[in-house]
Amino acid sequence: MFADISNIVSKGSISLRNALKLIDSGGKAILLLVDDSGKLLRCVTDGDIRRLLLSGHPLESNLCSLESKEPVSVGIEADPVEVLALMDKFGVNHVPVVGETGLPIGLHLRSELPKKILLSNPHMGTFEMGYVQEAFDSNWIAPLGPNVDAFEAEMAEYLGVSHAAAVSSGTAAIHLALRLLDVSVGDRVFCSDFTFVASANPIKYLGAEPVFIDSDWATWNMCPNSLEIALADAKKAGNLPKAILVVHLYGQSANMAAIMQLSEIYGVPVIEDAAESLGAKCNGVYTGTIGKFGIFSFNGNKIITTSGGGMLVSEDKDLIARARYLSTQARADAPHYEHTEVGYNYRMSNILAGIGRGQLQVLHERVLARRKVFENYRQGLTRFRGLEWMPEPNNDYSNRWLSAMRVNPDYIDKPPSTIIGALAEYQIEARHFWKPMHMQPLFKHCGFYSVSNTSPVSMQLFYSGVCLPSGSDLTEIQQARVINAVEKVLLE
Repeated sequence: MFADISNIVSKGSISLRNALKLIDSGGKAILLLVDDSGKLLRCVTDGDIRRLLLSGHPLESNLCSLESKEPVSVGIEADPVEVLALMDKFGVNHVPVVGETGLPIGLHLRSELPKKILLSNPHMGTFEMGYVQEAFDSNWIAPLGPNVDAFEAEMAEYLGVSHAAAVSSGTAAIHLALRLLDVSVGDRVFCSDFTFVASANPIKYLGAEPVFIDSDWATWNMCPNSLEIALADAKKAGNLPKAILVVHLYGQSANMAAIMQLSEIYGVPVIEDAAESLGAKCNGVYTGTIGKFGIFSFNGNKIITTSGGGMLVSEDKDLIARARYLSTQARADAPHYEHTEVGYNYRMSNILAGIGRGQLQVLHERVLARRKVFENYRQGLTRFRGLEWMPEPNNDYSNRWLSAMRVNPDYIDKPPSTIIGALAEYQIEARHFWKPMHMQPLFKHCGFYSVSNTSPVSMQLFYSGVCLPSGSDLTEIQQARVINAVEKVLLE
């Protein structure tokens, strides 16, 4: 429950020398100073004693020289999570436990308290170090190398796609895909509205303009009906977009059957931003393999990670070859450094690719773990009618990268900011949904299409959405902590 303090309690008459010995032998880096009746006066660290010595006090002087300092303490009934919050507030690693009479009876140590539950932390395994060690042993540390080649091949095999190029980030992969489709100044790209800004920024890199497409309630992703309206208007104006950039949000696929049908009708290629949906399927096919290009991210919070990295995949061998060329500064095949066009420093390093190879071996288990977390939350919070969980249409298979729920304001009178702030007090990290791109100041002059003129789905989701901790390494105890905390917050 809390640590024993029998060997770290002392009165002020103890010498500085013996106080240091007591702190050292006690093994808790602290001493509890009490008065003659045994009541707690303050906590003493070796830093406190060091400051006395530096101010001229000899080692044989006693602790009575210390200034009075109100101790940070808690009662015996204090919740460990509350204690951790108190430690964070005051910047300490120890909090004494005092009884009703003011006598210290125990000590909370930060190292022994429940850790803060993060939203989606990296989950490393046992395979990664072998590949990384190979890179060190061969001294192949720079970008490119055997791990990069193998990671590309293994990723393509897993997805069932022909070609893949490992790059420095998912954003870089989007940029390359747009460049390969000849997107340039004055062009337009239709893009999911409900997404992270990294989906839309590369459009601006090339001087093109994004036009944002609302979500639908069936998937929370790009709405085919809104897309159809946008495409019809564009055709009528003689200004069809160069590409449709559809995002598979939080691990759930968009309605790709309907979107690909529109792509064929209007002759506009599709780029799938599957940065969050590696391992997810749409009608039995992996996301990222349905459109002209697929984009994946291995950022630190993704379902598998290389710390930072991405992948561009396609069935088009020539385009992937050109992607590799552009991502290595567009260096021409010459005995010297020859460049005829602008390129980028976008290739993945051999070390990071080694991490990716190890992570890829356990992707299936990571998906199953996150799906279980999502289902445990949904089952554990069934009492709340107003909680609506991210849908998973028939024949789809989400990787549940983040456990996303909507708090329906018709039933629950608590906005996401209140819930997220209250969960933070329980040492639980939660997050708002992505703020729609058409609401961002950066894109205020860009077009936006929705079947609703008054209440776009993306806005409703943003104003009511909360993402809960979703890591594949969350224990059942941690998941229970999250469920219990959400219950308390919603019932307050």
